[in-house]
Amino acid sequence: MNRNADWLRDLSTVTAENSGSAPILERIAQALEALAGVITPQAPDWAAPAYSWNARERALRPATQFRPLDLALLQGLDQQIEILENNTRQFARGLAANNALLWGARGTGKSSLVKSIFQNTRHDLTAPLHLIELHKEDLADLGLLADLLASAPDRRFIIFLDDLSFETSDERYKSLKSALEGGIAGQAPNILIYATSNRRHLLQRTASENDRIHLHPSETAEENISLSDRFGLWLGFYGCDQDTYLRMVETYARTFNIPVSGADLKKLALEWSVTRGTRSGRVAWQFIRHLAGQYNKVIDA
Repeated sequence: MNRNADWLRDLSTVTAENSGSAPILERIAQALEALAGVITPQAPDWAAPAYSWNARERALRPATQFRPLDLALLQGLDQQIEILENNTRQFARGLAANNALLWGARGTGKSSLVKSIFQNTRHDLTAPLHLIELHKEDLADLGLLADLLASAPDRRFIIFLDDLSFETSDERYKSLKSALEGGIAGQAPNILIYATSNRRHLLQRTASENDRIHLHPSETAEENISLSDRFGLWLGFYGCDQDTYLRMVETYARTFNIPVSGADLKKLALEWSVTRGTRSGRVAWQFIRHLAGQYNKVIDA
């Protein structure tokens, strides 16, 4: 069926030169391609700041609920903010920048930081910058997506890969490995890749690898870091101490006008963290959402 569609498309070009029937034959060719499962992705109008890749339709869909947190709300991340913001602004200005891997403990603000810095950069520089979310299960489409984005050289795109990690038996990591400065074509200058993970090294060793690691230790180590090492920028995120956690809670409470402060807010926040067994930006945010609901406050984020 693919060959039929290609043949008919070629025929439409030849015939159109003589009969002016290109529109009809073009529609027939498109119908045959659809029947054959061949979908050529079309660029959107780029009216939205952020998009998600729809693998079934092979199309970009606007992220209608995209509402990142204000960057000032992300407490305890000063160094990470400075580094990633500088990198993103360089890229938005058309300068050299690095693909970035944000790794570390769960709930420490990795994904929130990517979204907030993107939004700030786009607003401050009025740059034609877009955030494109691609899910791990759709990594096989990375090359197709990159080709689509490269066809809009007047715009700049950050491909966002959230919560990555791979077993070595998972072949999808090879698509990412190839895209990160790999292959003959190289990475398009208007595309940057930001990924988050709970692991510094995205490839996990299997039990069989652990059994034979003593035989070829250097080769095993090289393979395990080969993917992560292709990111030019690594940013680590760590669990926060009690003071930082309470500062997060106080900042949220003040920003959203929740009428609890001082000793009462501290007591409730610490009790909440005990029930969760950890302290992090995510836990602080979940606590504030809980508290806001109790006081009939609406948080539009």
